[in-house]
Amino acid sequence: MFARTLYTLLWWLGAPLILARLLWRARLQPEYLQNLAERIGRYGQAAPQQPLIWLHAVSVGETRAAQPLVRGLLERFPHHRLLLTQMTPTGRATALELYAQDARVSVAYLPYDTPGCVARFMAHFRPRLGILMETEIWPNLIAGAQRANVPVALVNARLSERSARGYAKLGRFARETFASLACVAAQSEADAARLADLGAKTPIVTGNLKFEITPPAAQLERSRNFRRAFGTRPVVLIASSREGEEAALLDAFVQHAPLEVLLVLVPRHPQRFDAVAELIRMRKLPLQRRSDAQTIIEPTTRVFLGDSMGEMFAYYAAADIALIGGSWEPLGGQNLIEACAVGTPVLVGPHTFNFAQATEQAIAAGAARRCPNSEAGVCEALTLLRDASTLKAMGDAGRLFANAHRGALAHTMQCLAPLLENQVAPR
Repeated sequence: MFARTLYTLLWWLGAPLILARLLWRARLQPEYLQNLAERIGRYGQAAPQQPLIWLHAVSVGETRAAQPLVRGLLERFPHHRLLLTQMTPTGRATALELYAQDARVSVAYLPYDTPGCVARFMAHFRPRLGILMETEIWPNLIAGAQRANVPVALVNARLSERSARGYAKLGRFARETFASLACVAAQSEADAARLADLGAKTPIVTGNLKFEITPPAAQLERSRNFRRAFGTRPVVLIASSREGEEAALLDAFVQHAPLEVLLVLVPRHPQRFDAVAELIRMRKLPLQRRSDAQTIIEPTTRVFLGDSMGEMFAYYAAADIALIGGSWEPLGGQNLIEACAVGTPVLVGPHTFNFAQATEQAIAAGAARRCPNSEAGVCEALTLLRDASTLKAMGDAGRLFANAHRGALAHTMQCLAPLLENQVAPR
């Protein structure tokens, strides 16, 4: 109890810093100052009259990964509504875009993890079930749900060794939090073992929901439009790049890439689009931006900046080879499954701990290769561009790899369905 009290006190003491961070981030992304009341558990939208399933997906990646699960839940429980919560404006915008036409899906911010904020959230929405995606462990949220008689499941769960060591330092506090989860559906045996060591009750291995996402037809059509705009030039994609990575990747491209190679660069975070554009200009690389809405890429253009949201499948499908962002600095890497699903060969850097199993499986399948640093990654991409047979083999292996690992949705639904079918109403 003392540990939880101390944890809550730290939240209150940190409140001024949280507000300062919101103000700082709002300089580049004003959306951070919108819907602020929701972050303290006060919601303008009316409470739903139908039974409600609540699904938390912190940001863009988790929101997109949750699409098959949202579809499965709405099909299995047609008399329920679904509330999708996030912590970031980009995640919220993604959810609003994906479900704009579905009246059964509502979108809101998850409140900060204090007992009062959580209690207001539970009292307003009265969910029948809470589902947390991947690694969203909030002690007061889980405890508040338990007090409100709302079972909480952790699905598509992943936990790196580093994160597990961090939780283990919290001792009994962490164990009580993990033990309070009604169901834990892990991506891999290793994830399940680490979660069990931290107190989770009998976690089961269901696989990775990201394998369940299929390329939307509209995205594939957009990729064909991109490809027509690129012409016959070979295309290297840097996908979901993170701060600190672009400079070295661009320097390697300047040093090694022939003039005919087009670099498509898609930063992970939209608030960095202009900063990345400046990095490109500093290297005197002729630049065009997706936001310019030009239909033809000029022959002299060296870099096409993908300053748009929700088009990653289209970028992957239009590229000849992709370097996965987040893996070239110690940031854990980004999801490579979408690239494999459309048959795009993949290169990753040394840091892929956030997607460890999927990355190793893709490498073992021949769909991906690991490179030791940014320069080596760019050079490997340029070498593979000259080897059409190897590129094709890697692309074919990627499609087979993505198809072979489907099935996580069915296993996850088997875990979740009893929690709803046998449940009493929340308090």
